[in-house]
Amino acid sequence: MISATVTGNVWATRRIEGIPAGAFLEVEVDGTGSRLIAFDVLGTGVGEHVLVAQGSVASGWFTGTPPPVDALIIGSIDSTPNK
Repeated sequence: MISATVTGNVWATRRIEGIPAGAFLEVEVDGTGSRLIAFDVLGTGVGEHVLVAQGSVASGWFTGTPPPVDALIIGSIDSTPNK
């Protein structure tokens, strides 16, 4: 699981059957500058800090036949503990 910040929306006019309602968002992994596309079912917005699950954990969240989703936003980070 990684923490990231949502940096933008990814607009797709067509998608394959089997992908449920939700949005594709671009996120930047905290501390690395790396970016990836994650599927969001929570209604997350640009600038929010999120938790992202990847791989089989992400696709395994869906019921039925898993869609081809490799990264899934699974939570919104409200605050982080002081170090």
